[in-house]
Amino acid sequence: MPENDQQIPKRTIDLDPDEIDAPARAPFVELGLVSCFSFLRGASDAVDLVMEARRLGYDAIGIADANSMAGVVRVHTEAKTLKLKPCIGCRIETVEGLAFLAYPKNREAYGRLCRLISAGRMRTLDNEWQEKGVCDISLAMLAGHSKDVQLILIPPPDLACEFTVPAWATPDGTAESEQREMAVTAPFVEIVPHLAAGLPALHHIAATFFYAGNDLARIARLDALAKDHDLSILATNDVQYHAPERRPLQDVMTAIRHKTTVARAGYLLQSNAERYLKPPETMCHLFEPWPHAIEAARAVADACDFSLDQLQYEYPEELYPGGAEPQDYLEKETWKGAGWRYPDGVPDGVTETLRKELALIGKMDLARYFLTIKDIVDFARNKVDPPILCQGRGSAANSAVCYCLGITNVDPSKHQLLFDRFISEDRKEPPDIDVDFEHERREEVIQYLYRKYGRHRAGLCATVIHYRPRMAIREVGKAMGLSEDVTSALAKTVWGGWGREISEKHAAETGMNVKDPHLRRVLKLTEQMIGMPRHLSQHVGGFILTENALTETVPVGNGAMPDRSFIEWDKDDIEALGILKVDVLALGMLSCIRKCLDLIDDHHSRTLTLATVPREDPDTYAMLRKGDSLGVFQVESRAQMNMLPRLRPREFYDLVIQVAIVRPGPIQGDMVHPYLKRRRGAEKVEIPAPSPHHGPPDELSSILERTLGVPIFQEQAMKIALDAAKFSSKEANRLRKAMATFRSRGMVDELQDMMVERMVDRGYDREFAQRCFNQIRGFGEYGFPESHAASFAHLVYVSSWLKCHFPAAFGCALLNSQPMGFYAPAQIVRDAAEHGVRVLPADVNHSQWDCTLERVESSAPKGQGRFDNGFALRLGLRQIDGLPEAVAAQLVSEREENGIYEDVRALRDRARIGPSHVERLASADGFGSMNLSRRQALWDARSLIGGPDLPLFAAAAAHDEGAEKHPTRLPQMPLSEEVVADYQTTRLSLKAHPMAFLRASLADRGFVRACDLRERKFRSMVHVAGVVLIRQRPGSAKGVCFITLEDETGVINLVIWPDLKERQRRVVMGARLMEVRGRVEYDDEVIHVIAQHMTDATADLHKLSDDMLNAPLARADHVASPLPDKFNPRDNLREGNEDPYQPVEPWQEPPPGNRECGWHQGHPRDVRIIPKSRDFH
Repeated sequence: MPENDQQIPKRTIDLDPDEIDAPARAPFVELGLVSCFSFLRGASDAVDLVMEARRLGYDAIGIADANSMAGVVRVHTEAKTLKLKPCIGCRIETVEGLAFLAYPKNREAYGRLCRLISAGRMRTLDNEWQEKGVCDISLAMLAGHSKDVQLILIPPPDLACEFTVPAWATPDGTAESEQREMAVTAPFVEIVPHLAAGLPALHHIAATFFYAGNDLARIARLDALAKDHDLSILATNDVQYHAPERRPLQDVMTAIRHKTTVARAGYLLQSNAERYLKPPETMCHLFEPWPHAIEAARAVADACDFSLDQLQYEYPEELYPGGAEPQDYLEKETWKGAGWRYPDGVPDGVTETLRKELALIGKMDLARYFLTIKDIVDFARNKVDPPILCQGRGSAANSAVCYCLGITNVDPSKHQLLFDRFISEDRKEPPDIDVDFEHERREEVIQYLYRKYGRHRAGLCATVIHYRPRMAIREVGKAMGLSEDVTSALAKTVWGGWGREISEKHAAETGMNVKDPHLRRVLKLTEQMIGMPRHLSQHVGGFILTENALTETVPVGNGAMPDRSFIEWDKDDIEALGILKVDVLALGMLSCIRKCLDLIDDHHSRTLTLATVPREDPDTYAMLRKGDSLGVFQVESRAQMNMLPRLRPREFYDLVIQVAIVRPGPIQGDMVHPYLKRRRGAEKVEIPAPSPHHGPPDELSSILERTLGVPIFQEQAMKIALDAAKFSSKEANRLRKAMATFRSRGMVDELQDMMVERMVDRGYDREFAQRCFNQIRGFGEYGFPESHAASFAHLVYVSSWLKCHFPAAFGCALLNSQPMGFYAPAQIVRDAAEHGVRVLPADVNHSQWDCTLERVESSAPKGQGRFDNGFALRLGLRQIDGLPEAVAAQLVSEREENGIYEDVRALRDRARIGPSHVERLASADGFGSMNLSRRQALWDARSLIGGPDLPLFAAAAAHDEGAEKHPTRLPQMPLSEEVVADYQTTRLSLKAHPMAFLRASLADRGFVRACDLRERKFRSMVHVAGVVLIRQRPGSAKGVCFITLEDETGVINLVIWPDLKERQRRVVMGARLMEVRGRVEYDDEVIHVIAQHMTDATADLHKLSDDMLNAPLARADHVASPLPDKFNPRDNLREGNEDPYQPVEPWQEPPPGNRECGWHQGHPRDVRIIPKSRDFH
């Protein structure tokens, strides 16, 4: 996911460690410190804690999150930057209610701690599968994993609290088996001897000032208690935030954690703001009567000889055929694959490339890594039936070895590859190979890895889910006592789910008094909450594989999905530690292509694969040149659709450029317009050259010739730095890191001066040199290497060819692969219809669960290159909101076995479907094959009872009430109400578009239809109206907002300048039907309306029906949500248990009130149908 101005960047300390001196030794080290990775407990992140520690004069800092190592890598990396010693530990909280600080002395002890936490997170004490987020650790488990771990017992505030612990301190005569079974319940002071006897690693009791009036007496009592059992007290301030001003945020977190409000939390809150990181001098002063407590903290920190730098990562050893060494076997398989890839002989250039790559792979001992990826790809292609479509991409596509092994499809003989971007001897970093699999079958690959390596050696990376503005304002607002309507109104002022602040100016749009002190406090706390970790989730597919137990490197816990486990570190953490990651990713388009190819095979008897789809098809490129790319991989966004008619692709390499050019790198480097001008012949193609005495005139020809002298790809920028600015390999490596992210302003200026001035000194034009560097700066946000773009372009072409020649099968596959892509089903169906596909409604007697193809008599003329004129697209029962797949399976199974259903009652009786599900089918107008209108079917469905009548009662009812001799026939529903009901039940309508019913009044007022815009004079003023489909504000657009409207004839593309967007922000964010006044502009196939005024006409939708129409937003809409959010059960602060996150997964039946999937309590017509959307910029 690229960073843009709406995302929350990861905080780091942007300083050069070489310019920082090590601090002097401090007399005290704080060990009782939690970070924000003790979720909803710690109120400061690693950056704040480490910077404050350095400012206060610490030379070391501890980290002890609750039953977790999730935050240790961040503290480790930030502490190293400031030359502090990070003391890696954790806070073990047991099921008995006790807590210990645990600091390992060495690598082995650290491994035991990780194994202990993993055991608590993966299995219950009864050896059952553990729920996600739960960690059950008993004292007995701690005793078995505490060798060389420094344990510090944390006493409760009230020493009279009772605990039940093993009776370890029993008389000598007691048998060992009896000791294990015995337990004792006693106050804290009386259980200490048992803990001291059973935990040999326990040497300290923590002492903290609570400022409750009895601190001196309490600490003195603890000191005496410790001495009585050969222990010592250890000073700590139980730090939960870096500075006192964070106390209000910590109170809010406490209230959220306990599902209450701050006003009602009472004693759950800290009584003061003293739980901050205090200076060493202050701690020494506080513990002046007990200097040994200060010395103990220093001694424990000094004894921590373990550092995360000691984690020697070992890639799994495997046996290869014939006992071959990994490198030898890799070379054998590579040359074998080269013969397969190049049946007419391997080109000399490729042979030389392969030899260089294999030599470097051997030197860096990476052969096993490549063979593992090959094994995964071979499993997907050869060991399952049917095979799973897969394709490698990313920087791995720069590798000729990956191509010959079948991992990627980028031919090194046809593309300029930069292997240094993938693996470099100067770069001590692991390579990154991404492999995409069908998103619906990736789980098979994941379970294969678990089976092969075992859960103790394999685990997914974590993804840290942070508080984003909407969720932050909702949760903080509730905790601060604001009502649901107030927090909802505030949340709606946020653009999408991302942002950096809750603006008072935008909050004022709700009509609230932003000068109210309580509201301002809520907004300030919300700003502090944004970006805080909320919980850990599993990475989309990053696997860690180890030779020894993974649980000794990092704790592993269970995921919410069955049979999933993931580690506690995210991809940035493992990259910082140099751990190899295998990316097993899901790509929806691969599932879509697979389903489309299967449909073509089934209905047209034409067997195709990714490799055998006909190449360089003129009709396919002609379709793309018109911007007709809805549903096509990578080029279906509005920006890509607008670029296609301008770039005018005619060959595969044009698609490679198309994929890469609409990215922040080329845009910010001002490379787009020069390239388009040169492509059209409006500007002469000139490739910059150095001065004659500095180099040959064709120095950059091999780099820039294919892109007309304009650098488009990351590899080109790198090669320009190497060849034109004469960067060394080490300098180029710094530049490569800068491409990943420009985090340091100093690094930006230094690299800019280095590259630009060197190029100018060698005779290059300064403007060209600066543009090259600006492009690199743009890649800091997001840019494509040529190899990656080529991998994606292959799927662009295949999906375009399928859409062009088999639009019915392609539309069917798209619908069956939902949710994916930019657009909602309504737009997919409409696009299919515009391509001449006849779309048939969902029907109980004709539809399967999935959408299908049906042979029909076609009188329509054959479309451009269309091969499937004789087939119609039948919508599946999956399109009916709220209908479970299991119910649909019953319906279909009975129909296929015993024939079609004759009436509504027969459906209920034969398929054994409940009345509520029959009513859902009737609401969706699913009984058309019985000649029943929607209203009539609903009448019949609502007359049904839960089961078939018994004969006796049926006869009695007929005798008492009289049988209905003539069934009641209801009048037809008005078409406008039919359309509204269609949208509410299936999110689309085949009968009409909502705008068709408003067109007469709009036409009287001079509004123009989408299809008539091109007939208007260029830059003339027009009035347009339509249902809002997409609202987007790309990070590279400098605040410009793009809105797509839809009317009954097509789409209207609006451009909203930043000042207008701010003036009419409520209309932009809230309108579902919009009327716009603006100027029309067009170029080639692209038509825009530059908005000058917008009106929210949503109220007009009420005119269509008594029920409100909520036309579906496209999935790419930024305002609705840039990424799929999960409804948080903690929204209800007064119900539920303490688990901070319990998602509803796809295989679980959702609870009442669930808003996370299509199933709802209550009638589907009462449900707002707003499909979720995704930010793809």
